[in-house]
Amino acid sequence: MGALLGLVGGLGLLLIWRSGPRAPQRRRPHAPSWATRRRDLLRQAGIDGVGPAQLTGAQVVAALVAFVLVVAMTRTTAVATCFGIFGFFLPLVVVRRMRRRRQVTLRELWPEAVDNLASAVRAGMSLPEGLSALAVRGPVELRAPFGRFASAYRASGRFGDCLDALKDDLADPVGDRVCETMRVAREVGGSDLGTVLRTLSELLRADARTRAELETRQGWVVNAARLAVAAPWVVLLLLGTQSQTLTAYDSPGGTVLLGIGGAVCVVAYRAMLHIGRLPEEQRVLR
Repeated sequence: MGALLGLVGGLGLLLIWRSGPRAPQRRRPHAPSWATRRRDLLRQAGIDGVGPAQLTGAQVVAALVAFVLVVAMTRTTAVATCFGIFGFFLPLVVVRRMRRRRQVTLRELWPEAVDNLASAVRAGMSLPEGLSALAVRGPVELRAPFGRFASAYRASGRFGDCLDALKDDLADPVGDRVCETMRVAREVGGSDLGTVLRTLSELLRADARTRAELETRQGWVVNAARLAVAAPWVVLLLLGTQSQTLTAYDSPGGTVLLGIGGAVCVVAYRAMLHIGRLPEEQRVLR
């Protein structure tokens, strides 16, 4: 009995010791860096040949242009500074809108691409040949990436490496899922590939249809938030025709008032977007 109690006590002490600082630590995925996030944003927007540094440079130029134009119009430095800040974020907003539009377009095109791939597999083509055929038979917006995949595969013959390059080229969450499905099908094989592709096509269509309905209902919230935020600043800019009115904003009290107004607009805008926000698809299979 004493030996059993000693064994249980020793086991308890061992568990307590292992649950402390020496406990196995879970590996957490590293958060992407600022440059990586900017690079992914540009790729997902379909902008080639532009890097994070160029985007930042465009933001600085837009801020300077907005500042100079508003100073020339209103002769008020405080108001021009506010619009210079708006100009700094304008290129980033444009790129994000381009990314959103491209993702919506690709979401509608992927089911067609998967159907073409399923037809190629049923016709007896291999997976690399079917993917390469999408450069000719696939949707127009997807032909260029699959054309580069076909060229890389003919040069190297390494399906896995070329598939990774295709994922980076597409920079699309749905594209990541399709590419990983092709990788698993290539490694495992089997006679159910046609069924898997048809099921994937149906799931992509259902997901695109549901998300389109939700985005349509979300649109009024986003538009209302933009209108509510933009209206007071448009009115402020229209007052530029009366320079005597805007000179009050160059005083310390006017500068503080502009700062408080800008902060309130940012907080209100972010709150409205958070209320009507839809979860964005993340590239978890990159």
